[in-house]
Amino acid sequence: MKTIDAIKHFGGKKIDLAKALGLSPSAITQWGDDVPLLRQYQLERITKGALKAEPIAA
Repeated sequence: MKTIDAIKHFGGKKIDLAKALGLSPSAITQWGDDVPLLRQYQLERITKGALKAEPIAA
């Protein structure tokens, strides 16, 4: 899952994504291009599947 896609899902604002996960916006900034896998699963659950976890290939 791309960070930009998660941000867009929450209205295009990093702060709204951060609030949904109980994080600070600066924590979201540290992710880079891809949402960390455990956060992907969390987002999949709280969005009821609208966002899907995609394990990052090693």
